[in-house]
Amino acid sequence: MEITKVSNSGQVIIPEQLRKSHGWEAGQELIVIDTGDGILLKPKKPFAETTLNEVAGCLKYQGTPKSLDDMDDAIRQGVEESWHGGS
Repeated sequence: MEITKVSNSGQVIIPEQLRKSHGWEAGQELIVIDTGDGILLKPKKPFAETTLNEVAGCLKYQGTPKSLDDMDDAIRQGVEESWHGGS
């Protein structure tokens, strides 16, 4: 077990042995989870690099293409519903 301190600016040094064993280098982003009696640090895993061609297939739409006015109306309706409870 290692002991570390919280600095005046809220920083905590993670011991070198732990950083090395997890492969964490300077700049590693961590997710901080409150467990109630402490915190859990987990590495933020970046999304795999993709191209538009690899993901565009999930955007297929079956039906009549919508106009920009149709899309604006749908957005406006959604905002009004969220602000006014659908009334």
